Amino acid sequence: MSLFSFLGAIELGLIYGLVGLAVYLSFRVLNFPDLTVDGSFPLGASVCAAAIVGGLDPVTATVMAVLAGALAGWITAVLAVRFGILHLLASILVMIALFSINIRIMGRPNVALLGQTTLFTPFESLSFLAFDQARILVELALLVVVTLALSRYLHSDQGLALRASGANPRMARAQGIDTDRQVLGGMALSNAICALAGALFAQANGFADVTMGLGTIVVGLAAVIVGETLFRLKGILGALVACVLGSLLYRLVIAFALDVQVLGIEASDLNLVTALLVGFALLAPKLRARRRRARP
Repeated sequence: MSLFSFLGAIELGLIYGLVGLAVYLSFRVLNFPDLTVDGSFPLGASVCAAAIVGGLDPVTATVMAVLAGALAGWITAVLAVRFGILHLLASILVMIALFSINIRIMGRPNVALLGQTTLFTPFESLSFLAFDQARILVELALLVVVTLALSRYLHSDQGLALRASGANPRMARAQGIDTDRQVLGGMALSNAICALAGALFAQANGFADVTMGLGTIVVGLAAVIVGETLFRLKGILGALVACVLGSLLYRLVIAFALDVQVLGIEASDLNLVTALLVGFALLAPKLRARRRRARP
């Protein structure tokens, strides 16, 4: 694997590590199967790109993207909690709606950010570090901050109420916890993190496109499942770090598979490689348990 491919895989792994954290929050903590991320990821990119092209500074544009993602997650939770729509169906409805909304926000299917000031622009002129490496350090710093902040939140009283609402809603309500409000807040937080990932992706790659969210939920699930299966770190912080490591490993495996010509894998085989990797991660614990039971 070339250095260019390796750095590209690491950068994508860091950005999609945020998606892994978002999916972990909805899928594992809240037990809420959420396909909204396929829409909130490009929503973050669309809002950020439109705001930057419109003349706003990149920090304000990124904050607006995060708030837009939180609103999308909150609407999904409202449809599920207040109106009783099935979780999966509610998230599909919002995801489909966001496709059209993102085009409305950008005014066209895609927006280029070439020549615009982004969060990474101040690091272009560093003399002691290449721009792509500086960009990776900035993304790593943001990912560490979000991971630690999310871990601290999940250990707080509010975070414990959120975890109880997902683990055992009946018991949580018996303890006086407003589980509906916890789901609303948790879904908003999950999609806010996903929208942040979309905003970073747009600024790092110089464009926002309405189709860039396709398969985001699969990548997020891959990060969660691969991280949980292979790294097995304990505690909430350990689980979050495992999601990030799973995202990095997933991207490195994909890059390696596409880079090794002898395997004959092409870019069009990306979904097949993803399915095989996630399938292996799902089967590995069962095969390990079966082998353990077979021992005399």
